[in-house]
Amino acid sequence: MKQPTTRTTSRPAFPRVPLCPLWSTTCLTLLLTVAVATTSACTKTTPADATATASTSANQNEKPAEPPAPPEPAPADNTPLPHIDAKRAFEYTREVTAFGPRYMGSENHKKLERYILDHLKSDQLEDDAFTADTVEGKFPVRNIIAKFPGAKDGIIVILGHYDTNYPLRNTGYVGANDGGSSTAILLEYANQLRGKKRDGYSVWLVWTDGEEAVKTWSGTDSVYGTRHLAEKWEKDGTLKKIKALMVMDMIGDADLNIDRATNGAPWLLDLIYSAAEREGYQSHFYARQGVIEDDHLPFFQRGVPCADVIDLDYGYNNVFHHTPQDTMDKLSPRSLAIVGDTILETIHLIDQR
Repeated sequence: MKQPTTRTTSRPAFPRVPLCPLWSTTCLTLLLTVAVATTSACTKTTPADATATASTSANQNEKPAEPPAPPEPAPADNTPLPHIDAKRAFEYTREVTAFGPRYMGSENHKKLERYILDHLKSDQLEDDAFTADTVEGKFPVRNIIAKFPGAKDGIIVILGHYDTNYPLRNTGYVGANDGGSSTAILLEYANQLRGKKRDGYSVWLVWTDGEEAVKTWSGTDSVYGTRHLAEKWEKDGTLKKIKALMVMDMIGDADLNIDRATNGAPWLLDLIYSAAEREGYQSHFYARQGVIEDDHLPFFQRGVPCADVIDLDYGYNNVFHHTPQDTMDKLSPRSLAIVGDTILETIHLIDQR
């Protein structure tokens, strides 16, 4: 708002009349007297100053108070930064994509289930299988859970969906990035966690099913697998044990830029960025932000600390997303390394909290 202007007028300090010598002498004397008095007044000590001076004189022989000790510096974290085998993760993505369309109820979907389970033979597994009632009929849905125990009381959950888009089933859509990369990165996480005694929290990897809409994305036609799993874990008390939950989705894009999904826990989003900084990958994170609907929603709505790790700008103006152009040539092992390393380091940072 523009401030109103004010008009000022000037007036002479003294009347404009000639001054006689006697009058001038008298005025000069008065001015000198006032100046001396003012100078004397300025050198006087106020009651507050006098009190302070007296207090200083009385206490001048006392030892001054010791300044507070500085806080102890945090111990240096000398743990080596984690690195996944990005070439292996990329090969997993290629093998998953080679199955072709993998929508719920399809034969390729069943083949992929067996492929995942074959990689997890030596791990502690749990199934969450049920029948989803959708607008296109009933479909078998299967969440596959691999558990890696830790010494601390609590769970870190990492999810990624392995189904592909049902409405695109007859278009040649193979979902290399959207479904393939998330399936593959979880398989590589299993390699990194397997056979190692965890000093931190338990880590559960979940290959979620039915993330894609069967007809049109909505609150009832989407995330079938995680809606069922969140309800199940709420009933059996598992949700209360989850320290953090992170979703991997569309993380293989060669031009990688992970969105900051603001419908998540701010501290967890910040921790992921800190992990990216430690790895030197921060330029690939959070240039964009906004609310994103994904597999984390059913857990986020129940108060679980969540983060959706997703690059939702796939190709110029998102041109490759949910099209037959979502193919392996758009992906990069480097992008899998960036996300894979960052999330493993995030796990380490959560363990230290």
